[in-house]
Amino acid sequence: MNASATLLPAAVRPSLEDRHWLSSDHCATPVLGLLHALGWTVVDTPEANVHATSPDGRVYVGWLPEDPAAWTRDIVWRVQVQPTEGDAWVQEFGTHTPAEAVAGFIAALVAHSSR
Repeated sequence: MNASATLLPAAVRPSLEDRHWLSSDHCATPVLGLLHALGWTVVDTPEANVHATSPDGRVYVGWLPEDPAAWTRDIVWRVQVQPTEGDAWVQEFGTHTPAEAVAGFIAALVAHSSR
């Protein structure tokens, strides 16, 4: 597969001190902060789950730490996309995926959609 250099992410070489985020601390703050900053609708449930929807309604992000169906499958993050054209798709992230990685995924998704 050949990709244009403009589509590839810049190389990131964090120092050893900056690698703490490579392990999950089970904190949703990086993702939820991003979604709030992007102006998404974010709703907390009494069970401590969080559901967010993009302004255009085409992307859903769920933080599901207390959802039994998600935990059964070792999932805490669910990203669901309904493109303008084509089939809907879902990406799920497990309990050990750092929230910073999920935030990076969502940021890339949003950046791509704004082109």
